[in-house]
Amino acid sequence: MSKIHGGQRRLWAVRYGFGEEELLDLSTGINPNGWVVPAVPTEVWQRLPEDDGELLKVAASYYATDQLLPIAGSQAAIQTLPQLRTESRVGMLPLCYSEHARGWRSAGHKVVAVASEEIDAAVAELDVLVIINPNNPTGERFSTAELLSWHQQLAERGGWLIVDEAFIDATPEHSLCAIGEARTGLIVLRSLGKFFGLAGVRAGFIFATESLRARVEEKLGPWAFSHPAQWVTKQVLADKDWQAQMYKQLPLASKRLSNILTAANLNSAGSALFQWCELDEAVELAERLLQERVLVRVFNATAKYRSSLRFGLPASESEWLHLESALKKCRV
Repeated sequence: MSKIHGGQRRLWAVRYGFGEEELLDLSTGINPNGWVVPAVPTEVWQRLPEDDGELLKVAASYYATDQLLPIAGSQAAIQTLPQLRTESRVGMLPLCYSEHARGWRSAGHKVVAVASEEIDAAVAELDVLVIINPNNPTGERFSTAELLSWHQQLAERGGWLIVDEAFIDATPEHSLCAIGEARTGLIVLRSLGKFFGLAGVRAGFIFATESLRARVEEKLGPWAFSHPAQWVTKQVLADKDWQAQMYKQLPLASKRLSNILTAANLNSAGSALFQWCELDEAVELAERLLQERVLVRVFNATAKYRSSLRFGLPASESEWLHLESALKKCRV
């Protein structure tokens, strides 16, 4: 039942014997009412990617810094950064986005699980600390002050603090990009996938010093960020009205989801785009919800956490009612 990532609606629909369109997919944590992409001009599809000063200008305005490199989503950085260090001891939370651990282990580094309350004591023994802020899937948040404190300790020894801000766009005031000037050993990852609902376009940015950005760019090689992705990124980052609407809409939707889960006797925590619930019978509940055509993300138990479920946001009133009905049937 437990999968590495959310989604895969076709797989689950086939396995459970119903149409893919019948499945309410709440497994990904992606904004279900994302930015609607207009028709892409034909010439955008026909031209090879090239440096785009206008893209960087729009991105600098949105992220409040120009210390950015466009990349094909956070995943491109997650797979590339481990290749830029010699063997390192890399700390990350015991339950977080699994691709970080996989990327560092695949490159020959030692990955150690460090609970949030242990980071202050453990950071002296680390070469790299990876933080997802807010954390996926627990929703745990870290303050700018504590993140910069850990960064300073790591940077003094040539270490790195990597902060994955995939879910921070709903609260941009908490982003480390807002500090403006890039600092040696500080790396921030941003993506269009979650808040903007554009996971399929594979677009994002890495915030870092110029020298590190150059190393990443060299490793990625030419044409690493497609021309259509560049075009879409410029449009969506410039759409301030849509962004303002989401700043209001998403917290309300997240609160509604929390209330629905509470009514089903499920305690939750999370972010603007998802809620996360610990419970011993997580796998069993996920199976029952699938029988009611609701797909959620399952996380196996760790040394610190029980098994758990992550619920994304429904897209429409009918989907909200579908979820409520399914939970009532499954939580009797």
